[in-house]
Amino acid sequence: MSLTVYAPASMGNVGVGFDLLGAALAPIDGTLLGDRVSIESNSSGISLSLTGHWATKLPVDPKENIVYQCAEFFLAQLDLDVGIAMTLEKNLPVGSGLGSSASSVVAALYALNEYFERPYDQQALLRLMGEFEGRISGSIHYDNVAPSYLGGMQLMLDTPTSICEGLPVFKQWYWVVAYPGISLSTAKMRALLPEVYDKSVAIDFGRYLSAFVHASYKQDAPLAIAVLKDVLAEPYRASEIPGYELARESLAELGVLTTGISGSGPTLFSVTDDLDTAKAAKAWLDSHYIKPSMGFSHICQIDTQGTRRVD
Repeated sequence: MSLTVYAPASMGNVGVGFDLLGAALAPIDGTLLGDRVSIESNSSGISLSLTGHWATKLPVDPKENIVYQCAEFFLAQLDLDVGIAMTLEKNLPVGSGLGSSASSVVAALYALNEYFERPYDQQALLRLMGEFEGRISGSIHYDNVAPSYLGGMQLMLDTPTSICEGLPVFKQWYWVVAYPGISLSTAKMRALLPEVYDKSVAIDFGRYLSAFVHASYKQDAPLAIAVLKDVLAEPYRASEIPGYELARESLAELGVLTTGISGSGPTLFSVTDDLDTAKAAKAWLDSHYIKPSMGFSHICQIDTQGTRRVD
């Protein structure tokens, strides 16, 4: 038996929902923007091979790779003495703000769960994904793993019975995402944030996020755009991302509806409901934000499928 699993890239925070909102991305040109993991039988033990454009940025020792660690855990939990050969196709850059580690973890655990005939149900598998991704990012957050696994735009609940719930998406929106070609440590970017916020900021955060959820269910796009604001992280991170503030101003002049930071950056996203504006924004970003031969951009919509087999 052999299988291959794809887990899409994701935007954490989505601007308005720090640690509580995430969305999966699907480029409109059909590109699969995310990592793939393949599994097949092996004579004994666990082997891991690395391929893909960004494989050289990962640890050389397979045992230091989170995909290998996922496999170790699975075999130990199931008390199985079998051999598996895994391949990680690393298509997302590390420290990009596109859920790179989440994509690897989600693809690996989904693939393992399929290979071993689904010993974990959806909620248990999602909690496991959060735990393993947290080993890389430093703390457990589901705003990347949940949308990468389940697809769509996910609101984090983290109750005993439900980790997250999907929100209705604005199907007419295009999300232009641009990775400039540099990596930023998630831990470092989180360290920029204050330990304590003013009461007014906390109120604004709650107001904007609840209004965005309300607008999503009403399908009130103007209201959703009006409140798609980041008052918790962007004020402290924007100046640390080279070229971000100029890009935000220039994209606004091109007519995009709003621009924000994907996850902790440096990838940015811009939202528009006009494809020509999206193409103009992408062209500007390719020329002014992205380092030649190092970064990339895509015009996306929300990936509603989430993680799936592609073998």
